[in-house]
Amino acid sequence: MTEQQEAERLRALEARLAELKARQDPPPATESHHSLAHAAWRMVLELVSGLGIGAAIGYGLDVLLDTRPFLLVVFTLLGFAAGISTMLRTARELQDKTDKAGKASAARKEGGTGG
Repeated sequence: MTEQQEAERLRALEARLAELKARQDPPPATESHHSLAHAAWRMVLELVSGLGIGAAIGYGLDVLLDTRPFLLVVFTLLGFAAGISTMLRTARELQDKTDKAGKASAARKEGGTGG
């Protein structure tokens, strides 16, 4: 009967270890330096491309309609506004992703602390 009790204790210990391993949080996913640099370059390119596209459209319309500086200035400002809008949307996406990761981590910690 001693062997049976030891086998039972061993199974209980294995079950408890499996439960603790399942509860254990994986290492937190942190943004690496490269992914943050990627996001920064993405935002810069969005702004510059908005400016460039707006300026190109304005210059093209100025040449076609012979209204030299007027449409270039207008469409450059519109391109700048579009670039800023796109940058803000990207920043909001990154913030939402960070918030979701933080909430998921907090939920895992709350569920794992019950003794």
